Amino acid sequence: MILIDRFLSDEQDPKAVEKVLGKLNDMLSANEELIYMAVQKRPAVNILPTCIVVSNKRIFYCEPGNFGITMNFKDISWKTIKEVSFKEEIFGSKFICVPTYGENIITEYIPKVQARKLYQAAHEQLEEFKEQQRQVELEERRSSTSPVTVNTAPTPAIEEEPIAFIPHTPAPSPYVAPTPYVAPAPVEEPEDETTLKLRKLKTLYDKQLITLEEYEAKKASILDSF
Repeated sequence: MILIDRFLSDEQDPKAVEKVLGKLNDMLSANEELIYMAVQKRPAVNILPTCIVVSNKRIFYCEPGNFGITMNFKDISWKTIKEVSFKEEIFGSKFICVPTYGENIITEYIPKVQARKLYQAAHEQLEEFKEQQRQVELEERRSSTSPVTVNTAPTPAIEEEPIAFIPHTPAPSPYVAPTPYVAPAPVEEPEDETTLKLRKLKTLYDKQLITLEEYEAKKASILDSF
């Protein structure tokens, strides 16, 4: 049996809490525990408030129907929730549930104190679920990467045959090609005096130190004296 008093700590509507808990009592699974309940409070008429209940396994949305005669229940498990948040406004707060797939579920006019505690309870349960999932995935990876030891029979030792002694035969010396004959360079004979004078004269003319007339005259003189 669920105790009602623990869900009336933040001025929740007692009638709404009692009605919702009476229905949820038969819907809880094994080891499931209700943690917190927030009750919608509209600024004008609040006859049919929506209730949001957090358990350790899911979030319940409880919406009255047919003018309060019936109650519509919708639950979302933690594995299908991406994140939760809330936004404070002038009249209460918005509680926002973001599923992994589909549109966001937004409930308005949640009293600010209840919205903060609702978010705290939902966020803690969501993070706890994610951590459990991470641990499970880590264990699965460890199991899949564990080395497998296979028992094999020992290989029998193979006796080695003695190696016969083979005398060493020296390798033949490599063939060395004979050095080709290179003829000595011819020795140049020294120039005679006449050729030396003509060469010097030509050098003076090439350097434009004498004129053509001077060059021809001195050249003729050298050749005449030869």
